[in-house]
Amino acid sequence: MKSLPKLIRRFVGILMFSAILLFILNIVLLGIVASTQMPNAYPWKTAQETAENLRRDGDGYDLSDEMTQELRESDVWAIFIDNASMEVVWQTDDLPETVPMSYSASDIARLTRGYLADYPTFTGEAEDGLAVLGYPKDSFWKHMWPSWDYQFIANLPKTFFSVLLVNAAMVFLIYMAANTSLLRSVRPITDGIQALPSGEAVYIKEKGLLCELAMSINKTSELLQSQSSRLRRKETARANWIAGVSHDIRTPLSMVMGYADQLREDPHLTGAGRQKAAVIVKQSERMRNLINDLNLASRLEYNMQPVHLQTVNLIAAVRQVVVDFMNMDIDGRHPVEWETEEALTVCPVRADPALMKRAISNLIQNCINHNEQGCTIYVCVSSENGTCTVAVADDGVGMSEEQMETLSRAPHYMVCDERTAEQRHGLGLLIVKQIMAAHGGEVRMEQNAYGGFTVKLRMPVESQEFD
Repeated sequence: MKSLPKLIRRFVGILMFSAILLFILNIVLLGIVASTQMPNAYPWKTAQETAENLRRDGDGYDLSDEMTQELRESDVWAIFIDNASMEVVWQTDDLPETVPMSYSASDIARLTRGYLADYPTFTGEAEDGLAVLGYPKDSFWKHMWPSWDYQFIANLPKTFFSVLLVNAAMVFLIYMAANTSLLRSVRPITDGIQALPSGEAVYIKEKGLLCELAMSINKTSELLQSQSSRLRRKETARANWIAGVSHDIRTPLSMVMGYADQLREDPHLTGAGRQKAAVIVKQSERMRNLINDLNLASRLEYNMQPVHLQTVNLIAAVRQVVVDFMNMDIDGRHPVEWETEEALTVCPVRADPALMKRAISNLIQNCINHNEQGCTIYVCVSSENGTCTVAVADDGVGMSEEQMETLSRAPHYMVCDERTAEQRHGLGLLIVKQIMAAHGGEVRMEQNAYGGFTVKLRMPVESQEFD
């Protein structure tokens, strides 16, 4: 199934995009948090500035007003330890009572590295002493042993990306494990949905996360199978009915035509009687042709008409049909013009010769039937871009764009003229369409420059030799 890899790629893509987006978001948040800590991130610098701003004043020391104000605002106390005596020789007014006034070397080392009386302390060096700043107890957390293995620091970038890769792989495995059951449920669902249009019976096990959807697809498949079975029975009954009625009508119709023809030729009848007999013969012939058309349309619709394909010169087949109609046009009311270029003598197609001749005959006969006052019929065969086209046109009454749209959309092309009881462009065009469909061709209807109606048949050119 082609859609499953696409679905998996989509899931993985969403996962990777989410991971990258989350990583970038964390970096941005870390930067924002770090920026808020910047004002309090320089206690060592503040301690050094305090040591530098201490000035000897007689026997004591004095701190500048600006530095004193900064320490007071930060709630920081400060002392200054003399190098020679290791005693506190200067202090701020808010010095806690728990802070010692004398120190040893080990005390200096301890407070520099960590805390003094639980206050985080930071030191600044002066020429003759050491300035010590004590911050509030909950303001800083000091790392007491800030020593790292050199190789650890040197390999930190590699370690970082390795850990990141392991985490990404772990997240991916957890994601795939969590969605495996979903993917197992999705595959039969998608397979079933793809099989529904083909008319196959579909059954999906109703279990898993998508059991309700599987149940709906199974019910849909059962409904479609039931409808298809009823439709087949209905169409079979219709085809059998058409075949049976056609068979039952042929025998009495033949008798009616025979007796009517005899009456038409009987010299003892009056002229009006023979004329009525001629009308009976003509209408009986139309009925016989309609029955034949119904049978052929039914066989083509249900693929019961054998199609004997062979390589045919379409120009020769069409020319033969045109000649036959020319010979039948005794009164000259429907002349047929052959407009095929003389240079084009061969246009091979893969077709059933009898069915193709029937299609061309239907088109020419339609021109005659729908233009009883007479018209000129134009037939042209052309070959272009690997396609052979037969165009049958007339300069008769034609039809409007609305009528043509109605004709194209009407079921089975059964469109009746509002002014007559006869059908216009009925089974003739239906049979033409069915014949072209059986040959892999197409039918196009349009108006023409003569003011009439044009039908074009298009078929792919055959490259093989004639059979």
